[in-house]
Amino acid sequence: MDSFPAVNKCASIGREKHTVVADMDGTLLIGRSSFPYFALIAFEGGGVFRLLFLLLASPLAGLLYYFVSESAGVQVLIFASFAGMKVSNIESVARAVLPKFYSGDLHPESWRVFSSCGKRCVLTANPRIMVEAFLKDFLGSDLVLGTEISTYKGRATGFVRSPGVLVGKNKANALHKAFPNTRPEIGLGDRHTDIPFLSMCQEGYLVPPKPEVRAVTGDKLLKPIIFHDSRLVQKPTPLMALVIILWIPIGFILACLRVAAGALLPMPVVYYAFWALGVRVTVKGTPPPPAKKSIGQSGVLFVCSHRTLLDPIFLSTALGRPIAAVTYSVSRLSEIISPIKTVRLSRDRAADASMIKKLLEEGDLAICPEGTTCREPFLLRFSALFAELTDQIVPVAMVNRMSMFHGTTARGWKGMDPFYFFMNPSPAYEVTFLSKLPQELTCSSGKASHEVANYIQRLIAATLSYECTTFTRKDKYKALAGNDGIVVEKSKLKANKAMGC
Repeated sequence: MDSFPAVNKCASIGREKHTVVADMDGTLLIGRSSFPYFALIAFEGGGVFRLLFLLLASPLAGLLYYFVSESAGVQVLIFASFAGMKVSNIESVARAVLPKFYSGDLHPESWRVFSSCGKRCVLTANPRIMVEAFLKDFLGSDLVLGTEISTYKGRATGFVRSPGVLVGKNKANALHKAFPNTRPEIGLGDRHTDIPFLSMCQEGYLVPPKPEVRAVTGDKLLKPIIFHDSRLVQKPTPLMALVIILWIPIGFILACLRVAAGALLPMPVVYYAFWALGVRVTVKGTPPPPAKKSIGQSGVLFVCSHRTLLDPIFLSTALGRPIAAVTYSVSRLSEIISPIKTVRLSRDRAADASMIKKLLEEGDLAICPEGTTCREPFLLRFSALFAELTDQIVPVAMVNRMSMFHGTTARGWKGMDPFYFFMNPSPAYEVTFLSKLPQELTCSSGKASHEVANYIQRLIAATLSYECTTFTRKDKYKALAGNDGIVVEKSKLKANKAMGC
């Protein structure tokens, strides 16, 4: 090990035509343990009982790792996480969940060298199916050589294919097959089992263990991570995984109490009930008074940024009165337990415009023109339809804080979204009312609807210190779930199947 210099000794200038070969855990990533990422596969792809199984198996994996071989320890983690799981589920989690967590652990020195080279290859003991999406899409890897899992009828068996887990000589053999006639210029590793492949490179460098370094910031990646779909907020280390497992039954009971308080109590009381139950609601700005129907006053359209489907409910909580909301596609359960009136958009522009105008005649209305939620500090493109229907517009900047669970999903059952949000020990919402849109900036003064929508998007983004994007609902769901994000009712789904659709 002493024969290889530290990675900070490696020059990164003039490497555009060079090839780099790097290990993953402890090398490209700061952390040497792959348990958190297997735990994400287990929880997101198999649920809390799969996570429990992995946690119980992890001591055995550790013993095998230290007293038998690295290969044996990794095989236990693969079996506990993957056995019986659909391959499509593993691929989905690898694409939609893992990149967010991997990117938060990227080693700055390794990334400096890796990103400077023209051709990039990764050799890893981790299953290739688990890491390839992140390595290729966000780190620009040209080739990923990892452990290949065994499958049967579309499901993982929990075992690995020949030549086994990619460690030691298996890594060196895989590298020789990939580069039979050339020696890569740079090799990066972090442990003694990396020596065989490092010796095959023209230059070999080691990443010191337990480095006191900060992970690379997201803006240094090839592209920002705007969409991700994990239910978990924090990386599930063994301790955190245990806390999650123990908290879920307690948190679900607490969530039911919070949902019941929001659904059953009068809206002026909900704010105080939430505080008593540990839900923090902060209100900033001055909201307008309710519309006076007696004098024919039209309702105000509250245009909100979209963080969870609970945005209109917390808007109503902040106002102390129920505000109707138009929705794009939510589960039937969410509609049933909602304490406010919700009206589905039909995705027919003329019909939706007519419906929104009618609702505004009845009173104030809330709308989230992004059409879907976004967790990161970005705002998706605002649909411009709302700007054509009224000039009584109040922008509202919504932001929330969660410590354990995200209250949104693109791949899972949306009916659980409010429960997951309220399962957090102390979730918080901040509702900021901005000034009513000046008359001269509305469509009635000659502004185009897209100009109004873009202006409000920029205004809310500036308030929250977020970044505007042109991404849409379809972009999000295609990236995370491979569909357009429309919730299909069971009756319609059965009818479509009967018709052969």
